[in-house]
Amino acid sequence: MATAIQQYNGVGRRKTAVARVYIRPGNGTWAINGRSLEEYFPRNSHQLHASEPLVATENEGTFDIKVVVRGGGKTGQAGAIRLGVARALLKVDEEYRTALRPRGMLTRDPRKVERKKPGQPGARKRFQFSKR
Repeated sequence: MATAIQQYNGVGRRKTAVARVYIRPGNGTWAINGRSLEEYFPRNSHQLHASEPLVATENEGTFDIKVVVRGGGKTGQAGAIRLGVARALLKVDEEYRTALRPRGMLTRDPRKVERKKPGQPGARKRFQFSKR
């Protein structure tokens, strides 16, 4: 019988993106929808944002991370992955809360796109007012 590998999971959301994150002890490989971190996020800022919880807890290269992310754009997905990784790390060790909480990595960002209103070109914008 095969030995069970310890695996931890966390769900992160941002805007309309939802990320399911699975971490297990390993050598620091990333698999985001079957692709590497550098391949999925060509922008360095998105890579840094997604891996920020690992840097804060000094766990770079100690966990293999598998992510399934859907919805939103790249920025929203990077934010969702960040929250998912932070939540999964809490399941590994509750002591990480002291490193993650002050940096705001355990708080879900509630901002979403405001809906367009009828009689307006956008959510807040109005058509030009004509006095005459």
